Amino acid sequence: MRSDRAPRGLTLAAIGGLLFLHLPIVLIFLYAFTTEERTYQFPPPGLTLKWFGVAWSRADIWPPLYLSLRVAAISTTMALVLGTFAAAAMSRARFFGRDQMSLLILLPIALPGIITGMSLRSAFSVMDIPFSTFSIVLGHATFCIVIVYNNAVARFRRLSGPLVEASLDLGANGFQTFWHVILPNLGSALLAGGMLAFALSFDEVIVTTFTAGQQSTLPIWMLNELVRPRQRPVTNVVAIVVFAATFVPILIAYYLTRTGHETAGGGK
Repeated sequence: MRSDRAPRGLTLAAIGGLLFLHLPIVLIFLYAFTTEERTYQFPPPGLTLKWFGVAWSRADIWPPLYLSLRVAAISTTMALVLGTFAAAAMSRARFFGRDQMSLLILLPIALPGIITGMSLRSAFSVMDIPFSTFSIVLGHATFCIVIVYNNAVARFRRLSGPLVEASLDLGANGFQTFWHVILPNLGSALLAGGMLAFALSFDEVIVTTFTAGQQSTLPIWMLNELVRPRQRPVTNVVAIVVFAATFVPILIAYYLTRTGHETAGGGK
């Protein structure tokens, strides 16, 4: 009889792969509770919760955190608007160069982050755009738009054209058709794309490095702390915050798109 159980070797390989991927994250969590301040001694000499209080009282953590949240929120909002419009045009309209235009929309997510960052920095310098929160938002929007676009275009392709035509035939104008017919059908796809875009923007490092100027987002702050550490466990505590801020939206996006009809985060 045919067995549905996987071979023992394949099972062990899968377990080994999962440990390789996730064991470093477990170590980050572990060293957020260590009593040792300067080294990563294993096993930790003791466990404590004091570093959470220390992190809460560190004044240098809050401005980067607020900046990361602000940039992620604005970038996600821009991506939801522009990505939805782009998806609507690509899925409904037929015009010369449509496939090439679609490739250009997807290109930022395929390029290495350092290439995107260098090109944006050069463009900002040529156009005399100062490095500020606005420049960071523009940089993050380049890949956030792709995330939303991927989700929205998949849902648009499933949306029945006769359904929209029926709404118009019954007397609804364009806005009413969008609000009462199209948007409810796009809701879960846009929510999933927006959450994933927020998560990716919140923990972006490479593009931010080229577009932030003198500002520091929370991931940049963490990178600086690793280079010149003051209190190593505090960095691990902040890493837990970043992990939660990115993992929860990605998990929700996964459950919203687990049927396979959307492409949440495809390509990143």
